[in-house]
Amino acid sequence: MAVGLFTVLRDRNARVYLMGVVVSGFGDSAMLLASGVWVKELTGSNGLAALVGFCAWAPTLAGPFLGNLADRMRRRTLLIATSLVLAAVMTAPVAVRSAQDVWLLFAALTMVGTGTVLMDAAETALIASAVPGELRGDFNGLARTAIESTSLLGPLIGAGLFTVLGGPAVALLNALSFLLGAAAFGLIRVREAAPARRPRRNWTAETAEGVRHLWRHTTLRALVVAGGCAMAASSLSSTATYALLDTGLRQPAAFAGVLTSVQGLGSVIGGLAAGTLLRRVPARVLSVLGLTLFALGALARTTGLLPVVVAGSLLIGLGLPWPLISALTTVQKETPGELLGRVAATANTLVFAPTALALLAGTALVATLDYRVQLLAAGALVLTAAVLLAVTGRSHAVPSAGPNEDHRPRDADADADADIDTAKKG
Repeated sequence: MAVGLFTVLRDRNARVYLMGVVVSGFGDSAMLLASGVWVKELTGSNGLAALVGFCAWAPTLAGPFLGNLADRMRRRTLLIATSLVLAAVMTAPVAVRSAQDVWLLFAALTMVGTGTVLMDAAETALIASAVPGELRGDFNGLARTAIESTSLLGPLIGAGLFTVLGGPAVALLNALSFLLGAAAFGLIRVREAAPARRPRRNWTAETAEGVRHLWRHTTLRALVVAGGCAMAASSLSSTATYALLDTGLRQPAAFAGVLTSVQGLGSVIGGLAAGTLLRRVPARVLSVLGLTLFALGALARTTGLLPVVVAGSLLIGLGLPWPLISALTTVQKETPGELLGRVAATANTLVFAPTALALLAGTALVATLDYRVQLLAAGALVLTAAVLLAVTGRSHAVPSAGPNEDHRPRDADADADADIDTAKKG
Protein backbone atom coordinates (compact mmCIF):
# COMPACT_ATOMS: atom_id res chain seq x y z
CA MET A 1 0.00 0.00 0.00
CA ALA A 2 2.75 2.44 0.96
CA VAL A 3 4.58 1.91 -2.35
CA GLY A 4 1.53 2.98 -4.38
CA LEU A 5 0.86 6.01 -2.19
CA PHE A 6 4.47 7.19 -2.34
CA THR A 7 4.38 6.78 -6.11
CA VAL A 8 1.31 9.01 -6.27
CA LEU A 9 2.89 11.64 -4.05
CA ARG A 10 6.00 11.69 -6.25
CA ASP A 11 3.80 12.67 -9.19
CA ARG A 12 3.78 16.46 -9.30
CA ASN A 13 0.28 16.84 -10.75
CA ALA A 14 -1.21 14.47 -8.20
CA ARG A 15 0.55 16.24 -5.35
CA VAL A 16 -0.60 19.70 -6.43
CA TYR A 17 -4.17 18.56 -7.03
CA LEU A 18 -4.40 16.89 -3.62
CA MET A 19 -3.21 20.11 -2.02
CA GLY A 20 -6.06 21.93 -3.74
CA VAL A 21 -8.58 19.30 -2.60
CA VAL A 22 -7.50 19.61 1.02
CA VAL A 23 -7.63 23.41 1.03
CA SER A 24 -10.96 23.83 -0.77
CA GLY A 25 -12.60 20.89 1.05
CA PHE A 26 -11.54 22.34 4.39
CA GLY A 27 -13.12 25.71 3.57
CA ASP A 28 -16.36 24.17 2.32
CA SER A 29 -16.88 21.89 5.31
CA ALA A 30 -16.12 24.73 7.74
CA MET A 31 -18.59 27.03 5.97
CA LEU A 32 -21.39 24.46 5.78
CA LEU A 33 -21.47 23.86 9.52
CA ALA A 34 -21.04 27.53 10.40
CA SER A 35 -23.87 28.50 8.03
CA GLY A 36 -26.36 26.28 9.83
CA VAL A 37 -25.41 27.76 13.19
CA TRP A 38 -25.46 31.27 11.70
CA VAL A 39 -28.99 30.89 10.29
CA LYS A 40 -30.24 29.35 13.54
CA GLU A 41 -28.88 32.26 15.58
CA LEU A 42 -30.32 34.90 13.25
CA THR A 43 -33.76 33.37 12.67
CA GLY A 44 -34.31 30.93 15.54
CA SER A 45 -35.72 28.50 12.97
CA ASN A 46 -34.60 24.87 12.84
CA GLY A 47 -36.21 24.51 9.42
CA LEU A 48 -34.25 27.39 7.91
CA ALA A 49 -31.06 26.07 9.50
CA ALA A 50 -31.70 22.69 7.88
CA LEU A 51 -32.25 24.44 4.54
CA VAL A 52 -28.53 25.22 4.48
CA GLY A 53 -27.73 21.59 3.74
CA PHE A 54 -30.42 21.43 1.07
CA CYS A 55 -28.94 24.45 -0.73
CA ALA A 56 -25.56 22.75 -0.84
CA TRP A 57 -26.90 19.39 -2.07
CA ALA A 58 -29.75 20.41 -4.40
CA PRO A 59 -27.52 21.36 -7.39
CA THR A 60 -26.35 17.73 -7.50
CA LEU A 61 -29.66 16.93 -9.20
CA ALA A 62 -28.59 19.11 -12.16
CA GLY A 63 -25.28 17.24 -12.52
CA PRO A 64 -25.90 15.75 -15.99
CA PHE A 65 -26.68 19.20 -17.42
CA LEU A 66 -23.80 20.96 -15.66
CA GLY A 67 -21.38 18.26 -16.80
CA ASN A 68 -22.07 19.29 -20.38
CA LEU A 69 -20.14 22.49 -19.77
CA ALA A 70 -17.13 20.47 -18.61
CA ASP A 71 -17.01 18.85 -22.06
CA ARG A 72 -17.18 22.19 -23.89
CA MET A 73 -14.13 23.82 -22.29
CA ARG A 74 -10.60 22.93 -21.29
CA ARG A 75 -11.03 21.43 -17.85
CA ARG A 76 -8.13 23.16 -16.13
CA THR A 77 -9.31 26.56 -17.38
CA LEU A 78 -12.83 25.79 -16.18
CA LEU A 79 -11.59 24.79 -12.72
CA ILE A 80 -9.56 27.95 -12.30
CA ALA A 81 -12.36 30.22 -13.53
CA THR A 82 -15.03 28.52 -11.38
CA SER A 83 -12.83 28.71 -8.28
CA LEU A 84 -12.29 32.44 -8.81
CA VAL A 85 -16.00 33.06 -9.31
CA LEU A 86 -16.86 31.14 -6.14
CA ALA A 87 -14.23 33.09 -4.21
CA ALA A 88 -16.06 36.26 -5.21
CA VAL A 89 -19.45 34.73 -4.39
CA MET A 90 -18.36 33.89 -0.85
CA THR A 91 -17.70 37.54 -0.08
CA ALA A 92 -21.47 38.22 -0.28
CA PRO A 93 -22.32 36.61 3.11
CA VAL A 94 -20.12 39.22 4.79
CA ALA A 95 -23.12 41.56 4.39
CA VAL A 96 -25.44 39.27 6.36
CA ARG A 97 -26.41 41.04 9.58
CA SER A 98 -30.02 40.07 10.35
CA ALA A 99 -32.72 37.52 9.59
CA GLN A 100 -33.75 39.57 6.56
CA ASP A 101 -30.30 39.06 5.03
CA VAL A 102 -30.11 35.26 5.22
CA TRP A 103 -31.31 34.96 1.61
CA LEU A 104 -27.80 36.13 0.66
CA LEU A 105 -26.35 33.17 2.50
CA PHE A 106 -28.76 30.73 0.86
CA ALA A 107 -28.03 32.18 -2.58
CA ALA A 108 -24.27 31.97 -2.04
CA LEU A 109 -24.44 28.38 -0.81
CA THR A 110 -26.59 27.36 -3.78
CA MET A 111 -24.07 28.91 -6.16
CA VAL A 112 -21.24 27.15 -4.35
CA GLY A 113 -23.14 23.86 -4.60
CA THR A 114 -23.61 24.44 -8.34
CA GLY A 115 -19.96 25.29 -8.81
CA THR A 116 -18.91 22.23 -6.81
CA VAL A 117 -20.92 19.92 -9.08
CA LEU A 118 -19.32 21.51 -12.13
CA MET A 119 -15.84 21.30 -10.62
CA ASP A 120 -16.27 17.67 -9.61
CA ALA A 121 -17.04 16.77 -13.24
CA ALA A 122 -14.12 18.82 -14.56
CA GLU A 123 -11.75 17.40 -11.95
CA THR A 124 -12.65 13.82 -12.83
CA ALA A 125 -11.95 14.55 -16.49
CA LEU A 126 -8.73 16.46 -15.74
CA ILE A 127 -7.37 13.65 -13.57
CA ALA A 128 -7.77 11.27 -16.50
CA SER A 129 -5.37 13.52 -18.46
CA ALA A 130 -3.02 14.66 -15.71
CA VAL A 131 -2.49 11.47 -13.68
CA PRO A 132 -1.14 8.25 -15.27
CA GLY A 133 -3.69 5.44 -15.52
CA GLU A 134 -1.74 3.06 -13.29
CA LEU A 135 -1.84 5.62 -10.46
CA ARG A 136 -5.53 6.53 -10.61
CA GLY A 137 -6.75 3.92 -8.13
CA ASP A 138 -4.21 5.05 -5.53
CA PHE A 139 -4.85 8.68 -6.42
CA ASN A 140 -8.65 8.42 -6.08
CA GLY A 141 -8.22 6.61 -2.77
CA LEU A 142 -5.88 9.30 -1.51
CA ALA A 143 -8.26 12.03 -2.70
CA ARG A 144 -11.16 10.36 -0.88
CA THR A 145 -9.00 10.16 2.25
CA ALA A 146 -8.21 13.87 1.95
CA ILE A 147 -11.91 14.70 1.62
CA GLU A 148 -12.79 12.60 4.67
CA SER A 149 -10.01 14.26 6.66
CA THR A 150 -11.25 17.76 5.85
CA SER A 151 -14.80 16.69 6.77
CA LEU A 152 -13.54 15.81 10.24
CA LEU A 153 -11.42 18.89 10.89
CA GLY A 154 -13.25 21.57 8.91
CA PRO A 155 -16.48 21.64 10.95
CA LEU A 156 -14.59 21.83 14.24
CA ILE A 157 -12.49 24.78 13.12
CA GLY A 158 -15.46 26.40 11.39
CA ALA A 159 -17.50 26.22 14.59
CA GLY A 160 -14.64 27.63 16.63
CA LEU A 161 -14.01 30.48 14.21
CA PHE A 162 -17.72 31.29 14.10
CA THR A 163 -17.86 31.43 17.90
CA VAL A 164 -14.86 33.76 18.15
CA LEU A 165 -15.15 35.97 15.05
CA GLY A 166 -18.61 35.35 13.62
CA GLY A 167 -20.01 34.12 10.31
CA PRO A 168 -18.36 36.72 8.01
CA ALA A 169 -14.92 35.45 9.05
CA VAL A 170 -15.84 31.87 8.08
CA ALA A 171 -17.19 33.11 4.73
CA LEU A 172 -13.91 34.91 4.03
CA LEU A 173 -12.01 31.76 4.99
CA ASN A 174 -14.03 29.85 2.42
CA ALA A 175 -13.34 32.54 -0.19
CA LEU A 176 -9.64 32.23 0.55
CA SER A 177 -9.82 28.45 0.16
CA PHE A 178 -11.27 28.91 -3.34
CA LEU A 179 -8.46 31.31 -4.24
CA LEU A 180 -5.86 28.81 -3.06
CA GLY A 181 -7.67 26.07 -4.96
CA ALA A 182 -7.51 28.16 -8.15
CA ALA A 183 -3.78 28.61 -7.59
CA ALA A 184 -3.32 24.85 -7.18
CA PHE A 185 -5.22 24.11 -10.40
CA GLY A 186 -3.07 26.71 -12.15
CA LEU A 187 0.07 24.80 -11.13
CA ILE A 188 -1.06 21.52 -12.70
CA ARG A 189 0.94 20.75 -15.81
CA VAL A 190 -1.21 19.13 -18.45
CA ARG A 191 -1.57 19.51 -22.19
CA GLU A 192 -5.27 19.52 -22.87
CA ALA A 193 -6.46 19.30 -26.42
CA ALA A 194 -9.16 21.73 -27.45
CA PRO A 195 -12.64 20.25 -26.91
CA ALA A 196 -13.64 18.08 -29.84
CA ARG A 197 -15.79 19.85 -32.41
CA ARG A 198 -19.26 18.40 -32.35
CA PRO A 199 -22.34 18.88 -34.51
CA ARG A 200 -24.44 21.73 -33.22
CA ARG A 201 -27.16 20.21 -31.05
CA ASN A 202 -29.24 21.42 -28.15
CA TRP A 203 -28.06 21.09 -24.56
CA THR A 204 -30.57 18.36 -23.73
CA ALA A 205 -29.42 16.12 -26.59
CA GLU A 206 -25.78 16.45 -25.59
CA THR A 207 -26.63 15.76 -21.95
CA ALA A 208 -28.56 12.64 -22.97
CA GLU A 209 -25.46 11.38 -24.77
CA GLY A 210 -23.55 11.18 -21.49
CA VAL A 211 -26.49 9.61 -19.66
CA ARG A 212 -26.88 7.06 -22.46
CA HIS A 213 -23.21 6.04 -22.32
CA LEU A 214 -23.42 5.45 -18.57
CA TRP A 215 -26.68 3.54 -18.72
CA ARG A 216 -25.66 1.25 -21.59
CA HIS A 217 -22.30 0.38 -20.05
CA THR A 218 -23.38 -2.36 -17.66
CA THR A 219 -20.24 -2.25 -15.52
CA LEU A 220 -20.41 1.52 -15.04
CA ARG A 221 -24.13 1.44 -14.39
CA ALA A 222 -23.85 -1.30 -11.78
CA LEU A 223 -20.93 0.33 -9.95
CA VAL A 224 -22.54 3.77 -9.92
CA VAL A 225 -25.86 2.43 -8.64
CA ALA A 226 -23.97 0.51 -5.95
CA GLY A 227 -22.24 3.76 -4.92
CA GLY A 228 -25.61 5.50 -4.68
CA CYS A 229 -26.95 2.70 -2.48
CA ALA A 230 -23.91 3.03 -0.22
CA MET A 231 -24.45 6.78 0.20
CA ALA A 232 -28.18 6.34 0.85
CA ALA A 233 -27.44 3.69 3.47
CA SER A 234 -24.86 6.01 5.04
CA SER A 235 -27.53 8.68 5.43
CA LEU A 236 -29.97 6.22 6.98
CA SER A 237 -27.29 5.06 9.41
CA SER A 238 -26.18 8.56 10.37
CA THR A 239 -29.71 9.82 11.10
CA ALA A 240 -30.16 6.93 13.54
CA THR A 241 -27.06 7.88 15.55
CA TYR A 242 -28.68 10.00 18.27
CA ALA A 243 -31.49 7.50 18.83
CA LEU A 244 -28.84 4.78 19.06
CA LEU A 245 -26.96 6.75 21.69
CA ASP A 246 -30.08 7.61 23.69
CA THR A 247 -32.04 4.35 23.55
CA GLY A 248 -29.44 1.73 22.74
CA LEU A 249 -26.26 2.81 24.49
CA ARG A 250 -27.54 5.23 27.16
CA GLN A 251 -24.76 7.63 26.23
CA PRO A 252 -24.89 11.45 25.97
CA ALA A 253 -25.31 13.06 22.56
CA ALA A 254 -21.71 14.25 22.68
CA PHE A 255 -20.60 10.62 22.33
CA ALA A 256 -21.60 10.95 18.67
CA GLY A 257 -18.22 12.61 18.21
CA VAL A 258 -16.51 9.36 19.20
CA LEU A 259 -18.52 7.29 16.71
CA THR A 260 -17.96 9.87 13.98
CA SER A 261 -14.21 9.92 14.62
CA VAL A 262 -14.02 6.11 14.57
CA GLN A 263 -15.95 6.02 11.30
CA GLY A 264 -13.68 8.72 9.90
CA LEU A 265 -10.65 6.66 10.88
CA GLY A 266 -12.09 3.70 9.02
CA SER A 267 -12.65 5.86 5.92
CA VAL A 268 -9.05 7.07 6.01
CA ILE A 269 -7.78 3.47 6.18
CA GLY A 270 -10.18 2.37 3.45
CA GLY A 271 -9.20 5.23 1.16
CA LEU A 272 -5.49 4.58 1.57
CA ALA A 273 -5.93 0.85 0.88
CA ALA A 274 -8.18 1.25 -2.16
CA GLY A 275 -5.46 1.72 -4.79
CA THR A 276 -3.54 -1.36 -3.69
CA LEU A 277 -6.71 -3.45 -3.66
CA LEU A 278 -7.73 -2.24 -7.13
CA ARG A 279 -4.45 -3.57 -8.49
CA ARG A 280 -5.28 -7.00 -7.11
CA VAL A 281 -9.03 -7.38 -7.63
CA PRO A 282 -11.53 -6.00 -10.17
CA ALA A 283 -13.46 -2.87 -9.24
CA ARG A 284 -16.63 -4.94 -8.97
CA VAL A 285 -15.08 -7.16 -6.29
CA LEU A 286 -13.78 -4.20 -4.27
CA SER A 287 -17.21 -2.58 -4.36
CA VAL A 288 -18.87 -5.81 -3.17
CA LEU A 289 -16.35 -6.09 -0.33
CA GLY A 290 -17.01 -2.50 0.74
CA LEU A 291 -20.79 -2.94 0.67
CA THR A 292 -20.51 -6.15 2.69
CA LEU A 293 -18.35 -4.48 5.34
CA PHE A 294 -20.85 -1.63 5.53
CA ALA A 295 -23.72 -4.11 6.02
CA LEU A 296 -21.85 -5.87 8.81
CA GLY A 297 -21.15 -2.52 10.45
CA ALA A 298 -24.81 -1.49 10.30
CA LEU A 299 -25.87 -4.80 11.83
CA ALA A 300 -23.27 -4.40 14.59
CA ARG A 301 -24.79 -1.03 15.51
CA THR A 302 -28.13 -2.73 16.27
CA THR A 303 -26.69 -4.79 19.15
CA GLY A 304 -26.63 -2.04 21.77
CA LEU A 305 -23.24 -3.28 22.99
CA LEU A 306 -20.78 -0.39 23.14
CA PRO A 307 -17.62 -2.21 21.91
CA VAL A 308 -19.58 -3.86 19.08
CA VAL A 309 -21.21 -0.57 18.07
CA VAL A 310 -17.80 1.15 17.95
CA ALA A 311 -16.42 -1.72 15.85
CA GLY A 312 -19.46 -1.39 13.59
CA SER A 313 -18.71 2.31 13.05
CA LEU A 314 -15.17 1.37 12.05
CA LEU A 315 -16.49 -1.20 9.54
CA ILE A 316 -18.91 1.34 8.05
CA GLY A 317 -16.09 3.84 7.62
CA LEU A 318 -13.79 1.21 6.13
CA GLY A 319 -16.32 -0.08 3.62
CA LEU A 320 -17.99 3.15 2.47
CA PRO A 321 -15.13 4.55 0.32
CA TRP A 322 -14.65 1.37 -1.74
CA PRO A 323 -17.88 1.50 -3.81
CA LEU A 324 -17.29 5.22 -4.42
CA ILE A 325 -13.65 4.85 -5.48
CA SER A 326 -14.46 1.79 -7.61
CA ALA A 327 -17.15 3.71 -9.49
CA LEU A 328 -15.04 6.85 -10.00
CA THR A 329 -11.95 4.99 -11.18
CA THR A 330 -13.98 2.90 -13.63
CA VAL A 331 -15.73 6.00 -15.00
CA GLN A 332 -12.31 7.51 -15.75
CA LYS A 333 -11.09 4.30 -17.37
CA GLU A 334 -14.15 3.37 -19.41
CA THR A 335 -15.33 6.75 -20.75
CA PRO A 336 -13.95 8.50 -23.86
CA GLY A 337 -12.47 11.92 -23.14
CA GLU A 338 -15.07 13.90 -25.07
CA LEU A 339 -17.84 12.44 -22.87
CA LEU A 340 -16.05 12.32 -19.56
CA GLY A 341 -17.42 15.55 -18.09
CA ARG A 342 -21.04 14.57 -18.76
CA VAL A 343 -20.63 10.96 -17.67
CA ALA A 344 -18.75 11.93 -14.48
CA ALA A 345 -21.41 14.51 -13.56
CA THR A 346 -24.20 12.01 -14.21
CA ALA A 347 -22.40 9.42 -12.10
CA ASN A 348 -21.95 11.95 -9.27
CA THR A 349 -25.66 12.75 -9.38
CA LEU A 350 -26.62 9.07 -9.15
CA VAL A 351 -24.13 8.49 -6.31
CA PHE A 352 -24.68 11.60 -4.18
CA ALA A 353 -28.23 12.80 -4.90
CA PRO A 354 -29.74 9.91 -2.87
CA THR A 355 -27.93 11.34 0.16
CA ALA A 356 -30.36 14.22 0.57
CA LEU A 357 -33.43 12.03 -0.04
CA ALA A 358 -32.21 9.40 2.42
CA LEU A 359 -31.56 12.08 5.04
CA LEU A 360 -35.19 13.16 4.80
CA ALA A 361 -36.39 9.55 4.91
CA GLY A 362 -34.11 8.74 7.84
CA THR A 363 -35.32 11.75 9.80
CA ALA A 364 -38.93 10.61 9.34
CA LEU A 365 -38.15 6.98 10.20
CA VAL A 366 -36.23 7.71 13.38
CA ALA A 367 -39.12 9.83 14.65
CA THR A 368 -41.64 7.01 14.26
CA LEU A 369 -39.79 3.67 14.44
CA ASP A 370 -37.17 1.94 16.56
CA TYR A 371 -33.68 3.00 15.43
CA ARG A 372 -32.77 -0.64 14.80
CA VAL A 373 -35.34 -0.83 11.99
CA GLN A 374 -33.51 1.99 10.29
CA LEU A 375 -30.10 0.34 10.72
CA LEU A 376 -31.47 -2.97 9.45
CA ALA A 377 -32.88 -1.15 6.42
CA ALA A 378 -29.46 0.41 5.73
CA GLY A 379 -27.75 -2.97 6.05
CA ALA A 380 -30.34 -4.69 3.86
CA LEU A 381 -29.99 -1.99 1.17
CA VAL A 382 -26.22 -2.34 0.79
CA LEU A 383 -26.30 -6.13 1.13
CA THR A 384 -28.88 -6.33 -1.65
CA ALA A 385 -26.72 -4.03 -3.79
CA ALA A 386 -23.69 -6.25 -3.10
CA VAL A 387 -25.54 -9.41 -4.14
CA LEU A 388 -26.91 -7.84 -7.32
CA LEU A 389 -23.49 -6.43 -8.20
CA ALA A 390 -21.83 -9.81 -7.65
CA VAL A 391 -24.44 -11.58 -9.78
CA THR A 392 -24.82 -9.10 -12.65
CA GLY A 393 -21.46 -7.32 -12.68
CA ARG A 394 -19.82 -9.78 -15.06
CA SER A 395 -22.20 -8.92 -17.90
CA HIS A 396 -20.68 -7.37 -20.98
CA ALA A 397 -21.49 -3.77 -21.77
CA VAL A 398 -23.89 -2.91 -24.57
CA PRO A 399 -22.16 -0.73 -27.21
CA SER A 400 -22.95 2.93 -26.91
CA ALA A 401 -25.14 4.15 -29.74
CA GLY A 402 -24.76 7.86 -29.27
CA PRO A 403 -24.92 9.98 -32.43
CA ASN A 404 -21.57 10.53 -34.14
CA GLU A 405 -19.87 8.17 -31.71
CA ASP A 406 -17.96 5.05 -32.70
CA HIS A 407 -16.70 4.30 -29.21
CA ARG A 408 -17.76 0.91 -27.85
CA PRO A 409 -17.48 0.85 -24.06
CA ARG A 410 -15.53 -2.07 -22.68
CA ASP A 411 -16.47 -3.99 -19.57
CA ALA A 412 -13.60 -3.33 -17.19
CA ASP A 413 -14.15 -6.40 -15.06
CA ALA A 414 -14.53 -8.68 -18.07
CA ASP A 415 -11.21 -7.34 -19.37
CA ALA A 416 -9.59 -7.98 -16.01
CA ASP A 417 -10.92 -11.56 -15.92
CA ALA A 418 -9.66 -12.11 -19.47
CA ASP A 419 -6.22 -10.84 -18.48
CA ILE A 420 -6.16 -13.26 -15.56
CA ASP A 421 -7.17 -16.18 -17.80
CA THR A 422 -4.48 -15.24 -20.32
CA ALA A 423 -1.85 -15.08 -17.59
CA LYS A 424 -2.87 -18.53 -16.35
CA LYS A 425 -2.61 -20.03 -19.81
CA GLY A 426 0.81 -18.43 -20.26
